[in-house]
Amino acid sequence: MNQLQQFVGMILEKYEAAVDVIDPDGLEVLVPPSVQQALRIPELARLGFGAELPDHAQRISLDADLLERLGSLLGEGGRHARQVLTPDNPPPGHPERILEHILELQNAVYRLQTVTPAWTHYVILRFRYTAISDEKRDGVLDFGWNLANGATLDDMLPALLAGAEAPAARPPAPPPVALPAFPWKRHQLLAILEHALPPRLRRQLDAFFTSMARRQERDLQRLFAYHHDLQHEAAARLAALSARGELTDKQQTEQARERLRLEAITREYQAKVNDVRCKYAMKVELEWLQTLELVMPVQRFTVHIKRRKSERRIILDWNPLARQLDQAPCEYSCTWERPREVCDDALHLVSPAAHGPCPTCGKAYCRACHPATCPRCGCSGRDAGCGTAPTRS
Repeated sequence: MNQLQQFVGMILEKYEAAVDVIDPDGLEVLVPPSVQQALRIPELARLGFGAELPDHAQRISLDADLLERLGSLLGEGGRHARQVLTPDNPPPGHPERILEHILELQNAVYRLQTVTPAWTHYVILRFRYTAISDEKRDGVLDFGWNLANGATLDDMLPALLAGAEAPAARPPAPPPVALPAFPWKRHQLLAILEHALPPRLRRQLDAFFTSMARRQERDLQRLFAYHHDLQHEAAARLAALSARGELTDKQQTEQARERLRLEAITREYQAKVNDVRCKYAMKVELEWLQTLELVMPVQRFTVHIKRRKSERRIILDWNPLARQLDQAPCEYSCTWERPREVCDDALHLVSPAAHGPCPTCGKAYCRACHPATCPRCGCSGRDAGCGTAPTRS
């Protein structure tokens, strides 16, 4: 049973429908009147979720109308959930070696101070994306981070989501800690998402972008070859007429006609190129679906960082479910890629791109300290290497 089939069956059972699994990849459902009215399906219906459908089944996919109606049936239910997980939390062996493998600083030194048990608070956001060009792609993008230190959870997400679904990790009683409220303001959340989501979305759609670019290049080459041949023929006729020396009135008329033909071929080629570019123009929409908060025990690494004469303390959490240590966050771009550099002014941890030179004056500076403009020349610091914020849709 695929995930969408399992999800739809679970929701229908919640609304007191009788659900039976049928092959291939289908459900046979007996629904009460309220669900019939909301979903606009008969009392006894068949739903199909795979490439092959059961007999007389209605296909269900991420862009199906029935799935939209199922969303209206749920309303705001299922949009937000908080879970407390209590897996075993033994201290990891060889913490110095673990830290050395994860924390990579190019211009500073660090020292592990302590490893202590603690509780942390993860937030995982789920989005639906739709990319439309000459073809269409849609899917789900998950993004999460640790509220204790801002570390992103790219490598940990599969283990954390699997742990949230495992009933063995859920406590039979409330944990012996006070559950924190969501501490981040809306503007802070939007700032993180504006930097973090576009590169992750590009990575997820990379194969689609590559395929689209290949098809566009193929069409452009065909256009060029066709119009180049037309232009070559017209130019050859024009050159032959010009080589005759003095021309008759008829030949001059023919010469003017060939010049107009050359201009028309050029205009037509440019118009066709613009048509191809419009055909392959990419539109990507991103829609928030769900928020999952996970509260769970971790082993907290306290790390002392030193850059020249300045010092700073950071924390990184070892997760017992993923058996991984947080990656030190880039405090500007939220990138998952390593290494990190430490700025001189506030000792921000940032990626090399976010600590790189200004594209105008060449001065290297920290984008976390100066997110809007270069401190020397005042030009915009949002160059391509520093995580340009997207336009919201």
